[in-house]
Amino acid sequence: MVKKHQEPALVGGEQFGEQTDKKKKMKKKDKHKESNFDEQEELNIKRKLEETEIQQGFKKKEKKKKRKEEKENGGDKDEEIKLHENNNGHELTHVNCKEGDEEAVAVTGKDAEEAKYAPLTSFSESNLPDSVLKCCKSFKNPSPIQAHAWPFLLDGRDFIGIAKTGSGKTLAYGIPAVMHVLKKRKGALSKRVNPLCLVLAPTRELADQISVVLHDAGEPCGVKSVCLYGGTSKGPQISSLKSGVDIIIATPGRLKDLIEMNVCHLTEVSFVVLDEADRMLDMGFRQEVRSILSNTCSDRQMIMFSATWPIDVHNLAEEYMDPHPIKVVVGSEDTAANHDVMQIVEVLDEHARYGRLLALLEKYHKSQRNRVLVFALYQKEAERLDGMLKTSGWKVVSIHGNKAQDQRTKALSLFKKGSCPLMVSTDVAARGLDVPDVEVVINYSFPLTTEDYVHRIGRTGRAGKKGVAHTFFTHHNKGLAGELVNILREAGQVVPAGLLKFGTHVKKKESKLYGAHFREISADAPKAKKIRFDSDDED
Repeated sequence: MVKKHQEPALVGGEQFGEQTDKKKKMKKKDKHKESNFDEQEELNIKRKLEETEIQQGFKKKEKKKKRKEEKENGGDKDEEIKLHENNNGHELTHVNCKEGDEEAVAVTGKDAEEAKYAPLTSFSESNLPDSVLKCCKSFKNPSPIQAHAWPFLLDGRDFIGIAKTGSGKTLAYGIPAVMHVLKKRKGALSKRVNPLCLVLAPTRELADQISVVLHDAGEPCGVKSVCLYGGTSKGPQISSLKSGVDIIIATPGRLKDLIEMNVCHLTEVSFVVLDEADRMLDMGFRQEVRSILSNTCSDRQMIMFSATWPIDVHNLAEEYMDPHPIKVVVGSEDTAANHDVMQIVEVLDEHARYGRLLALLEKYHKSQRNRVLVFALYQKEAERLDGMLKTSGWKVVSIHGNKAQDQRTKALSLFKKGSCPLMVSTDVAARGLDVPDVEVVINYSFPLTTEDYVHRIGRTGRAGKKGVAHTFFTHHNKGLAGELVNILREAGQVVPAGLLKFGTHVKKKESKLYGAHFREISADAPKAKKIRFDSDDED
């Protein structure tokens, strides 16, 4: 038997050293392959995005071409009527798709296509008194949500409105509320005793903002409103109620307290608005809302405005609204950001955020004149950030839930007036804060949901103006990366490569109150059936 030739073995450290070198070379090759794979994956994603954008552009061109052809043939397809069938019978969907409109407006509900409900193109078309329209003098035409809401609300229809922040939702229900009071009182405003209209809001800031708008709308025609919220003395609020009011704007907790004290009576309230209904339920006000509504007229007109339409809000609408309410969606029901806001997302290490914040303030707030709003996630973080910025030489105010209401009101007033145009806030200012000249929003901490992100950045870019939202995103927020990517893409914004590394998977929504076991179900889901197991069938 012939033995194969064997190489002489290397001795000791020489042999070990060669093996180590080989291992190092193999690891380098593997790392090189991995980095090449990551680069290739990013390139593939970019190519897919470019292809998608090209396809979308091509589709838009095709749609425009078709519309032109239809117009030339004499067919007016600017407005399309589609028929949908659901469990409740036939429901008409009226879809505005005028060429050049940035946002589609979908209107659903019984008899929505009737000529009397045609959207307004000017304030004069509404035929409302000049005293009522006085608050609209600074606007050229009604906003889309106002143009579509007024005809239905003035006709007494139950109404669901979904529109982006800064779209004029308050006046969309505020003007009909004033008209409701004038119609019911029939000019006898001096004899008012109990209120006729009620607006519920989830936060003090939003309630206060609504109160300012409705005060301006009602004052010229003698309609009196009062704002009720916690964190402040009940005395002045009780005095206002006793002197007689037409419209109450309130947070659920304080209103429920005043009802139980027998100083607030809602028996004549026949016009009810739930503003930011989704937020109200998220904050745990379901029982308070039910209790309050039980004190109002049974034949009331119900209006709900909500940024999103989860099953909880849908169920609430089914319980308290007409079986066929009007529903107007401006844009999309899905979570979408204001396209007038430029969104910049930076993936950072948590400890690098403060240094980056100072650099951005040097860039955006060097003159210390333009308004910049910085969002923190928690009260303690907002307090800490406020102190750090003051130590760094910045003039800053802050608002959060741990501050007394008078301090919050004072800080917000200084920010609005421009006396201190830099403010740190928690999500108490994410909804309802209407300061037209907020130029920049900085998300120092990413919020708990992408819905809150959309509301935060909606504090800028209001009333047709442009704005900038700068957001810090850390590995702690990676679970929301997929949803954020979708929001950025929908708005045509740049998606940073660092964000894509967290993946684009979108997790199933969880309830803020009930956690992961909560499951959203469709409104037409079949009812559960009871199954019995007889003992004879057992093995």
